[in-house]
Amino acid sequence: MTEPAIAVHIDSISKRFGRVLALDDVSFDIRANEMFAILGPNGAGKSTLIMILCTLLRPDGGSATIMGKDVLRASRAVRRNLGVVFQEPSLDTRLTVEENLDFHGRVFEMSGKLRKQRMTELLELVELSDVRGRLVRTLSAGMKRRVEIARALMHDSKVVILDEPTVGLDAQSRARLWEYLERIRREREVTLIVTTHYIEEVEPCDRVCIIDHGKVLALDTPDALKASYGEQAIRLTPRDSAAEAAILERFPEAVRSPDGELVLASGDPAVTETLLGEFGSQLHSFSVDRSSLESVFLRLTGRDIRDKPDASARTHEGVPPGQEPRM
Repeated sequence: MTEPAIAVHIDSISKRFGRVLALDDVSFDIRANEMFAILGPNGAGKSTLIMILCTLLRPDGGSATIMGKDVLRASRAVRRNLGVVFQEPSLDTRLTVEENLDFHGRVFEMSGKLRKQRMTELLELVELSDVRGRLVRTLSAGMKRRVEIARALMHDSKVVILDEPTVGLDAQSRARLWEYLERIRREREVTLIVTTHYIEEVEPCDRVCIIDHGKVLALDTPDALKASYGEQAIRLTPRDSAAEAAILERFPEAVRSPDGELVLASGDPAVTETLLGEFGSQLHSFSVDRSSLESVFLRLTGRDIRDKPDASARTHEGVPPGQEPRM
């Protein structure tokens, strides 16, 4: 059986900010045409790794290649193979959809004919052909994200990094965006690398990498991760803040999910009995997940994906003042 081609190769990448080790000997490969998710709590090192892949930050040790091009020695070639959808909005809202895409094409020295052809193809792909002449500031948040995805593909990038692409979107827009990503991956044979704070979103991904404290804790398919690390997760919604405080005092290992539920990773039937026996009348809802990626994440990291990092870890997610990248 032929081994799949490698789109991204990461070999022993390390990065330190002062006394904080943001990335600690990180190594893995991402296959061509793969939808690959990187999960980790705030401060885990995800953004540091992405900045290195985007050629915006130099690692202290190790190397990385994108489509065979070294991120340090061939940064211009890497950028031509790479599209990026940043977490923060980056479109010029004073320009139209078409003008934003056209400007991007000019930056990459695309001919006028190719720019027009690519714009038509991509706006059709993300179903925005009918708004190409509208000012970006008049679009919904979900539509703006779709424009950013189209822009990332304008220069025929082979790898697209999406840093929390669904942040700030409603549930319907989030689901629709993932449909577009799957369609793009299928029709254009693009490798997609996604970070997200919504664990349930990565179920369709081919593989998931869980990272914390700068180290890779696990990397496999969603089903394989659940088989290896998954355990029962108890989900409950307290009636009020007093009930929540009492539950957290009794079970301090419980964490709050993005939708406001308390989640407790435990396969012990006695825990369920205790919760219902002591707090049953103080709950709005109670359910049990037999095995989920969220329970895998909790077991491996011991904290929720949205946990705030401690003071020493905050530099993991960005470059400290005075240490801006010089590439």
